[in-house]
Amino acid sequence: QVQLEESGGGLVQAGGSLRLSCTPSVNVVRIDTINWARQAPGKQRELVATITSGGTTDYAATVKGRFTISRDSAENTVYLNMNSLEPEDTAVYYCNAVGRINWIDYDYWGQGTQVTVFS
Repeated sequence: QVQLEESGGGLVQAGGSLRLSCTPSVNVVRIDTINWARQAPGKQRELVATITSGGTTDYAATVKGRFTISRDSAENTVYLNMNSLEPEDTAVYYCNAVGRINWIDYDYWGQGTQVTVFS
């Protein structure tokens, strides 16, 4: 069982920035892939950023160039730096850990943190 603790959400004006944090209960470098996903009211959950254990990153087209995912092994934390925020970025943001250990797939989610962007 992997627990994920998220923090950093809040209320911000359009054009502003926020940094979300995700701290797993295990060593972050042991997790195959960590994702940040978001879900806005009435919409499906959307994957916005990914980082693998090897450090490879990927982004949804809607956030590319504005969001940056990174991993700090010393802090055992994955960050999502969000710049140039838009009202359309308003959503609950979730941290997600996926991978395989001993041939068993795992898929864990945090409780989510609310991000609200006002114009």
